[in-house]
Amino acid sequence: MVSGRAKDDVSGILVVDKETGMTSHDVVDLVRRRFGVKKAGHAGTLDPAATGVLVILIGSATRLSQKLSGQDKSYRAVMKLGERTDSGDSEGKIIAEKEVSVDAERVRKVVESFRGDIEQIPPMFSAKKIKGKKLYQLARKGAVVERPPVKVTINDIGVTEAALPEVEFYVDCGKGTYIRQLADDIGEKLGCGAHLTGLRRISSGNFHVRDAVSVTELSSMSRERFYESVTGIQESP
Repeated sequence: MVSGRAKDDVSGILVVDKETGMTSHDVVDLVRRRFGVKKAGHAGTLDPAATGVLVILIGSATRLSQKLSGQDKSYRAVMKLGERTDSGDSEGKIIAEKEVSVDAERVRKVVESFRGDIEQIPPMFSAKKIKGKKLYQLARKGAVVERPPVKVTINDIGVTEAALPEVEFYVDCGKGTYIRQLADDIGEKLGCGAHLTGLRRISSGNFHVRDAVSVTELSSMSRERFYESVTGIQESP
């Protein structure tokens, strides 16, 4: 339930299960338009091709964006070995192809070797800024700029199924981790290349997909049901 307020001034957190094909901004815009919300944002972007937990911040809860965006997240992902793309996922162009000569056991060992603190170069197709420019804006113009590596933390990672060349895996990670880049780095270490073909965010901080509202439900729910779905802000003592 939302924190004490008039219903036309709702503030709180709404957890949405984002569908593939939508940008994170599309979901925020849907909330704004459908329920007349004046102020809304999200805590952690999901790529258009990805699905799962998107934390929507409404009203005064938008001030929590930086705090909630920095919380640990968990994902379930699929990558395809043998093909590398310029974006690190299936949305990009294939830039290299190699025969997959590794076995499932080798894949498992390499995937698990990424557990812990690692350095990751942010992908060109990302919202990270270099000298005030978002990388994806430069990438769309065909530019490639030097990006300094960033330290990220992989709390846990492992293979759930290896039906080569497809590999399903899970990742529990800290802030700033790009799963697309992780797949690309795994492919490089295997020597055959790889790119992400599926991604689902299971949780973000304490927010889990099992408690999320689907986009379909959000698109048809009543205003009263919307108010009931918004969680009030827990103020720090």
